Amino acid sequence: MESAQIALTPPRTPPGPQLPDDPWPWWTAPAALLGGLVLAALGALVVDIPAAVLGVNVTSSIPGWLELVDTVVQDAMFVLVAVLLAKIGGRAVRAWQFGLQRPGIGWLSPWIGWLWALGMIVVTLLTFLVFSAIWAEILNVSAKEKVLEKLGADEGTVLLLLSAWLTCVVAPICEEFLFRGFIFRALYNWRGLWPAALLTALVFGGVHAGSAPAIDLVPLAALGFGLCLLYRYTGSLYPCIATHCLNNCIAFGALEGWGWQIPVLIVASLGTIALLALALWRVGVITSPPEIAVNP
Repeated sequence: MESAQIALTPPRTPPGPQLPDDPWPWWTAPAALLGGLVLAALGALVVDIPAAVLGVNVTSSIPGWLELVDTVVQDAMFVLVAVLLAKIGGRAVRAWQFGLQRPGIGWLSPWIGWLWALGMIVVTLLTFLVFSAIWAEILNVSAKEKVLEKLGADEGTVLLLLSAWLTCVVAPICEEFLFRGFIFRALYNWRGLWPAALLTALVFGGVHAGSAPAIDLVPLAALGFGLCLLYRYTGSLYPCIATHCLNNCIAFGALEGWGWQIPVLIVASLGTIALLALALWRVGVITSPPEIAVNP
């Protein structure tokens, strides 16, 4: 009798694309948030203290290049804390456990999964952009984010390109890895989809309090909620990273007053993320999830 292959799925999940198995305890979600913030602060100190010793002013006005390095280190700490907590109890940690696997249902054609994910990405991003526009119109939002100024994007071409790389490549990867790949997963297996998505969304909006105007935190929380649903209904973190990247590219270009440069930034950013994923696949960091054979 011919055997069929199906992907491992967690218990108590509704029909459709499934999240990866091997859930983490619910308490690791707040631990990851707290640990990520603490490690991010410590990482910034590791960078700032030597800079201060060398004569860099880190008290009144931190240079853009130093703010950029601090932010890269902080984002890296988000990934580190998720991996460390995932290893609690001697667990073996694999990239697919965080959702770094192809979207869709395991036994269907990969192309169907990717097409489904593409449609979900478009729906998620358009819904968020419409919500943001309505929110801005109702509240007459005029404040702009100062994060690009802090990163020194207006101080030269090199810092502008590095700021774009950080905003559109590093941040989407690291933030999605922590918030959707770990925190949402831990909460999802504790209380189910909707409470997990809501809690993760609130946390996601809250952590941007220092870099975004307060009035923008609600749209950011809405984006976080949509990304949780996107993760759940594609079964993969890749669509979340891509959507996050697209949104940041559009926001970055809007803040810079760009036109044709925005599509170029989108292609360059998504291409960089794809090449990174391919490289990690080639060296064995990213692998396919285990499959079990069943006889129909």
